[in-house]
Amino acid sequence: MKKTALITGASSGIGMELAKIHAQKGGNLVVVARSTDTLQSLKTDLEHQHGINVTTITKDLTDAGASKEVYDTVRSNGIQVDYLINNAGFGGVGKFHERKWEQDLSMIRLNIIALTALTRHFLPDFVARNEGRILNVSSTAALVPGPLQAVYYATKAYVTSFSNAIAEELYDTDITVTALMPGATDTDFGKVSGMDKTELFKSTASAKSVAQDGYEAMLKGKLNVVSGLGFSQKVMMKLLPLLPKKMVLRQIREKQQTKD
Repeated sequence: MKKTALITGASSGIGMELAKIHAQKGGNLVVVARSTDTLQSLKTDLEHQHGINVTTITKDLTDAGASKEVYDTVRSNGIQVDYLINNAGFGGVGKFHERKWEQDLSMIRLNIIALTALTRHFLPDFVARNEGRILNVSSTAALVPGPLQAVYYATKAYVTSFSNAIAEELYDTDITVTALMPGATDTDFGKVSGMDKTELFKSTASAKSVAQDGYEAMLKGKLNVVSGLGFSQKVMMKLLPLLPKKMVLRQIREKQQTKD
């Protein structure tokens, strides 16, 4: 039986690559994003190439009630979701007190509320069947505070903490929850957030490689998977707990200062 994956933020970047990987394995898809045209193009391509069924749902997940509407649409179409992949998210650079509050509020609504709501809607169905996989796209940003991206880093800390907690709650089931924690990745995220002008985004991993790492980790039921880091970045991640917090914060701030 073909497994169906629901993927949010599937119109570009990691989300689109996850959709392609799942389609290549012969799985059906429910893809969610704000762009109707892009989703339709993705549907046409994947159905033609792989002989699968792709359901598109155009939805802005920052809207109140959008997550429930996605769930209701899936149920009304008689679709059983086997893999829930919460990928949609965005960031933004700047001092917290200077950024527009509505931008950060939308970030919280998407990165935290929509992800949590979708998980809450679909998880009871997984539990009733005693099977399912959840992949929540977090970030290595979850591991430290992020001056100049204070809200974004905090939302990703939530995603990892939430994912790990419910994974343990489900210890006696055949349901797994995996947090994918990429470093800087070559997607639209960099341009939209302004991070493409920072030192942190000098070297980026491909969205395809990050998606592959996340998808494989989800199938294996891993708790966390870090992806897209170079050797020096991996060393730094291991050293972080040993370094003075103020020094770490200063280094992060300096790497996230935009350069014209």
